[in-house]
Amino acid sequence: MILFLFSCRRSYNTQTMDDKSTSEIERGKRDILLRFNREQVEEETQAIKEYAERQNWDMKTTLSGLWYMIYHNGKGEKANTGKIATIEYTISLLNNVVCYSSAEFGTMSFKIGQGGVESGLEEGILLLQAGDKARFIMPPHLAHGLIGDGDCIPMRAIIVYDVELVQLNN
Repeated sequence: MILFLFSCRRSYNTQTMDDKSTSEIERGKRDILLRFNREQVEEETQAIKEYAERQNWDMKTTLSGLWYMIYHNGKGEKANTGKIATIEYTISLLNNVVCYSSAEFGTMSFKIGQGGVESGLEEGILLLQAGDKARFIMPPHLAHGLIGDGDCIPMRAIIVYDVELVQLNN
């Protein structure tokens, strides 16, 4: 019986050590991923900053990481959630390769706040009023993320939207 209790206790201690080792390994993996993501964000931010400087764009940033510049002020109503936004647009990469444009594909309309477009586009549109023209630079987490769009926008791409908010409807 003493042998049985001793072996149970030993098994318990081994399990506890394994759990500690596993949690330490998990923490180590998490720390590595956090460090990697932090470095990626820093690299993306630097690339965006350098691009904006080369273009002589005076841009602002939001807390989410969207870079924006309103370069023409319209006189229409302010965009807000629930409205249907119609935009003219050009989407390009930081190497100035145009991926999509309304000249080729027609205007784009979407209900603000419903999704279906890049989160950075929705956030940027909410800064505008009808008739405004703006530029948005979106890091991957606000655009097409890790995988791109499977067509013209590559993995982890930073994209540039040149946008005109043509109209807002109910």
